Amino acid sequence: MLRVAVVGSGPSGCYTAQTLVQQDPEVRVDVLDRLPCPYGLVRYGVAPDHEKIKSLQGSLRTVLEHDRVRFLGGVRVGGPGGLPVPRLLELYHAVVYCVGAATDRHLGIPGEELPGSWSATEFVSWYSAHPDAADAGYVRGVRSAVVIGVGNVAVDVTRMLVRGAGELRPTDMPQAALDTLAASGVAEVHMVGRRGPSQARFTTKELRELGGLPDTEVTVDPGELALDPGYTDSSALPAVQRRNVEALRRWAAEPPRRAARRIRLRFFLRPVELLADGGRVAAVRFERTVPDGRGGVTGTGRYEDVPAQLVLRSVGYRGVPLEGLPFDTASGTVPHREGRVLREGVASPGEYVAGWIKRGPTGVIGTNRPCAKETATSLLADAPGLVRRQVPEDPLAALRAAGVEPVPWSGWLAIEHAEAELGARLGRSVVKLADWDALLGAARSA
Repeated sequence: MLRVAVVGSGPSGCYTAQTLVQQDPEVRVDVLDRLPCPYGLVRYGVAPDHEKIKSLQGSLRTVLEHDRVRFLGGVRVGGPGGLPVPRLLELYHAVVYCVGAATDRHLGIPGEELPGSWSATEFVSWYSAHPDAADAGYVRGVRSAVVIGVGNVAVDVTRMLVRGAGELRPTDMPQAALDTLAASGVAEVHMVGRRGPSQARFTTKELRELGGLPDTEVTVDPGELALDPGYTDSSALPAVQRRNVEALRRWAAEPPRRAARRIRLRFFLRPVELLADGGRVAAVRFERTVPDGRGGVTGTGRYEDVPAQLVLRSVGYRGVPLEGLPFDTASGTVPHREGRVLREGVASPGEYVAGWIKRGPTGVIGTNRPCAKETATSLLADAPGLVRRQVPEDPLAALRAAGVEPVPWSGWLAIEHAEAELGARLGRSVVKLADWDALLGAARSA
């Protein structure tokens, strides 16, 4: 019997487990996660008002309820207090690391560390009830916000900043975050890209949602759009970019109207400095850019200051090293060949990667399927050699001996039940538990 540990219960981890049990009737998979809750970014990264995407939890649940797959939450691997990587490999024939990209990219500009300047990742974690997140007073005293980046995460946080209580109440957002956002005074959000609209990374569906927000005006500067050659003639653009340009063109042509909140979509502006007033961020200084003819942009030496009491950078995720695994600092990934971890250029027996820590933070949720399949195929091809090594009959006893008491699937179901009860008490549907004590307390009640 082949025993495999998959570290991480997000889409890449679940798809890896699914492929393994589908292709080998003898394999047993333990899916480990440092959190007591499964699903990774589907639970903690998808915007709470995107119920259709969040419904993917149903398909991931089917994987984790398979009779040869076992969920073990609350298991930290690597780092202080975590199970060492070499020890984990002693407990399983193979280990697949699906640990994602846990941090964000920085802008590398003066003032970036000022109070009021955050990564979009931190903001998303807070309103998604990640137990490591805290209310850092993101929107306290904020009238104008700047979101740097033009991808789907940037669109998500922009939308959350202007949503009203009536729109947020049906979601599973934690009550404290809902109350804070509903009471905020944010009246204007600038979403800013350093390149043009034809190079923006958001999808058309996400973009169009901004136009459907109640009592919110979306504005676009026709002069900024006109700088983009792809905007002038969109016929040669890929379908998504062409539809994006068409949506922006419609907004640019609309006359101004009165609305409680305004979203300004800005292009060809590169952040160069965050400006302070009273010890916290007060504005962002941008340099106007123009296309360089090679797909990039060049600075013009002309600058514009945009007032903002909150700045959220959304310029990409980045993988972080896991103690005991090799790591390529330049790409933010673990070196591999077809999913096999490489140590000094040589495949390390029994060690594999899948998902963002393997390929970088690219693609959509579905991109993890072929990525996981490649890794699982490599692992099963190696299986005859891997099973020769002796491992415990059941690694769970060894984990407990090491002081780890995993949260089983029944513990997660108890958390779900507690969140449904909390929602009922608050007159809502499901409301997420937002801190470690509440989550673990609910899990122990199983």
